[in-house]
This record gives sequence, structure tokens and C-alpha cells, in this order.
Amino acid sequence: MPHDRAPDPLAALDAEQLGETSTGTLRHYNDGARSFWEETRDHDVSQNISALLRHLPESGPYTILDLGCGPGRDLVTFRDLGHETFGLDGAEHFVRLAQEHSSCEVFHQNFLNLDLPDQRFDGIFANAVLFHVPSQELPRVLGQLWHSLKPGGALFSSNPHGSNDEGWSGDRYCCFLDLPTYKRFMTQAQFVELEHYYRPTGKPRHLQPWLASVWRKPE
Repeated sequence: MPHDRAPDPLAALDAEQLGETSTGTLRHYNDGARSFWEETRDHDVSQNISALLRHLPESGPYTILDLGCGPGRDLVTFRDLGHETFGLDGAEHFVRLAQEHSSCEVFHQNFLNLDLPDQRFDGIFANAVLFHVPSQELPRVLGQLWHSLKPGGALFSSNPHGSNDEGWSGDRYCCFLDLPTYKRFMTQAQFVELEHYYRPTGKPRHLQPWLASVWRKPE
């Protein structure tokens, strides 16, 4: 059962505004897909990949969903480690690039209109993606991810943290939650926390913009 009442939404959006959070953000990524790939292809997220894999319940290979896979950098990593890997992104140009770079199956789905198989994945890797989901929709999206995990599966999430601010950052819609608020969203969705940390490592907290966490779907 849920452990706590979900936080109230930080912003109340009507249907038109909600739709624009998605179309506007996806337009940003579609327009800059090639440059995004060049700028991020060498980013080291091995700490995050290891955080997910060490919490998976049995020996692999695992079935992994890279949620918001972008151009496919991490799809290639999971694939090369021997796992059955699937990508998902809402930006059609990212989907095409991810397929080219990884040869993995990549679903073209909007995060606000997910259609995921039930109890399919051992792990979900949501790196730098869920902060684009408006807070009023986050409980529903987390519930869909929960159902798509096998019992005992794990969800990794990394988001820029903040003071519970939500709105447009340039032409992307963003939701910057602090750790206690994010924990309330996650526990309300019936996830159990395994660990959290801030990135990049070795820096003062004010120079660590990323909050990373790993969560279990109970057996």
C-alpha cells in the first residue's frame, strides 16, 4: 500500500497547457538532435549504470528499458554488457538515431502517453528524463513504470534537483524537485528506496546539480 499521500502538484495545467509541455519540449530535442548527440556522446554515466545493475535481483542478463534513451549512447552500453535492451523516446529524431547507433528496438512514445507491457523489464534506466514530466502527471507515469517492472525489479532515476520549482526553462518544460518531495512521489507509487546520491561526485553540494536514486518494486 502507498506509504504517504502524494504531494500536491506544483502547477495546475489544463489540457492545452499539458499538451504543450510535451510538444514544446520534444520540439526542442528534435530540432537539436544531432548537436545533442555530439555534445553528450562522451558523457560518463557509468556510475548511474552501475547503480541500476547492482540492485537487480538475480544474475543477468537482464531486460532493460532505457526510458528517454535520446540518441542511444546508453543503449549501446547496456547492449554491449549482454543485456536485452530496449529504448524509448518521444522525439522521433532521437528514435531514429538510437536505432542507428544501437540496433536495439526503440519505442517512439510520448512520456505522457506511455503504452508499456506489464511486468516486462528487470530494470528501467531513466537518466535525465523524468524531470520533464509535469508534477500533476508524475504519479500516473510512475505507476505505469511500476507496472512494467517485474516484481523485484529496479528503477534508476536521475534528475536536476531544486526547490520544488516547475515551469518552462527556455523551451523545455522542467520540474525541479528536492529529495523529500521526490521521495514522497516515489513511495506513493509503491517504490522502495534503495539508495540516492548527488552528481558529479567529489564536489560541494551546490556544484552537484543532479540527484540520482534507485528504487525497488517489491516482490
